[in-house]
Amino acid sequence: MPTTHADTKDRSAVRSLLRLWPYVRPVRTRLFSAAFVAIVASCLGLVIPLVLKWIVDGPVAERDPGGVWFGALVLLVLGFAEALLFGFRRWLVARPLAGVEAAMRADLYRHLQRLPVAFHDRWASGQLLSRGTTDLMLLRMFLAFPLTFLLVNAATILVGFVILLGQEWTLGLVLMAPIVPLVILCWLFETRYAIVARQAQDQVGDLTTVVEESVLGIRIIKGFGRHRSQALAFRGLSQRLRGTELGKARLLAGIWAVITTIPELAIGAALVLGTIQVADGGLSAGTLVAFLSTALALRWPVESIGFLLAMSQEAATATERFFEVMDEPEESEAPTGASGGEGAGGLRFEGVEFRYPDASEDTAPVLARIDLRVRPGETMALVGGTGSGKTTLTALVPRLHELTAGRITLDGQDIAAMPRERLRELVSVAFEEPTLFSASVGENVLMGAEGASAEELGRALDVAQAGFVKSLPHGAGTQVGEQGLSLSGGQRQRLALARAVVGQPRFLVLDDPLSALDVHTEALVEAALRRVLEDTTALVVAHRPSTVMLADRVALLSDGRIAAVGTHQELLRTNAEYAWLMSGADTDAQAGPDSEDGVR
Repeated sequence: MPTTHADTKDRSAVRSLLRLWPYVRPVRTRLFSAAFVAIVASCLGLVIPLVLKWIVDGPVAERDPGGVWFGALVLLVLGFAEALLFGFRRWLVARPLAGVEAAMRADLYRHLQRLPVAFHDRWASGQLLSRGTTDLMLLRMFLAFPLTFLLVNAATILVGFVILLGQEWTLGLVLMAPIVPLVILCWLFETRYAIVARQAQDQVGDLTTVVEESVLGIRIIKGFGRHRSQALAFRGLSQRLRGTELGKARLLAGIWAVITTIPELAIGAALVLGTIQVADGGLSAGTLVAFLSTALALRWPVESIGFLLAMSQEAATATERFFEVMDEPEESEAPTGASGGEGAGGLRFEGVEFRYPDASEDTAPVLARIDLRVRPGETMALVGGTGSGKTTLTALVPRLHELTAGRITLDGQDIAAMPRERLRELVSVAFEEPTLFSASVGENVLMGAEGASAEELGRALDVAQAGFVKSLPHGAGTQVGEQGLSLSGGQRQRLALARAVVGQPRFLVLDDPLSALDVHTEALVEAALRRVLEDTTALVVAHRPSTVMLADRVALLSDGRIAAVGTHQELLRTNAEYAWLMSGADTDAQAGPDSEDGVR
């Protein structure tokens, strides 16, 4: 799970932000150039007080209008050059930083595709979405503005104080007096702001999750009239986020007030002392004007410290949240000890055990000592009660989960020793819950076999009895919409089945693929599916006798173990649990489609 805001107490913002260097390195030349240009522009602003000193002590004191006009022209040129340089700095960073954000988003998306299913079971989708959008936007803003101006303002303040001390060192020391208390206050602010910044960004992820779930589950919300409860949940999270954001605003307002007030008091004290020195003849009026102008020019670099630190803390938190996902280990290609090995052909489970990664060691495994062989070209039906582990067992074959113990072989080769890409070419899967993407019907089906021909697409649709595709507005080119909710449950299931068989896989794993079909369509699909199953080795999760009849043999899964294996008729005669399950399935078949809601 994502770390909580409490973890921010033990981390360093600088150390977090340094992790961005691999992404920044390709554009470092333009970033450094932009920083240099900004420093030059800022230092030009510090030349203006020196020009003012020359004007006051020279042309003004000597009543020389021509000199005043010349000085005004110099000031205009300096102001124009400063504005031009700052504009050039923005141009330097705009395009490369957009590229940095795009590269980070692409890496995050690629990494998410390679993370194990167990990771996605633990993480809310809204948290992942906020990391790929809001957090990356914060990082781009940090690289474009605070990162540069923390350096620029530090350089400006340093050069400015050198100029101040050079003009009148006693007044310069007066302005430097607040430095120590300001540093302490900024450190306290940074520590507290880091906590609320993390809270806010985590709460944005929670809120995004609620919004996403409400949109995807709108039919359930409307069907059960739960819009009020969902609205209350959304309002509660919104209020929490609002409270956190107000807390951030109070902290920022407090530090801004302090950073503004203390330097203003120092400038006021310097003004009084400087006026006294001018009256006594110890300081020229031009020097006092230049001194105060320089001090006023340093107001923004000093006052912006709180704002820049706040943005830096938010960027550090966003960096942590980004790398929390990126640091998650990807699916391993060949775990230690895995080997190809030689053994019988077909699909074989040897001493397979499985426990979910987040389960404690003292809990019983979901699957315990599974020994099962599906012979080459054979179809094995997997039957068991709700929660017996059928779906989990089928998910182990394409390595959606990693075994806790034992091994699974395909034609004698350990799947743990296979590259995942090769494994998933050999094994095709149709899940009980058919998932479709916001793409055309054809694109959804052809996800099962990249590069398949139109003829193969038509064959797969025929096997799945998906003739309804021809009546869609654009046939196989019709967009099905998000989650395919524009189609019925039976239509989505048939497309999922077509996706599984389109590539004519050597091994087929079907998780109750016909549960949403009516009796007549089911019979047609079964007749076509039998021809497909003749040429493949298949493991089929079945709840109804009609589906079981597709299989050559049946395995009964009970409490995470294989309790019996045999033909349908043999198990009906010899196993009371199997006979009870099949009699219940008969009843369910008359009542309507069923679904498994047990083990994940």
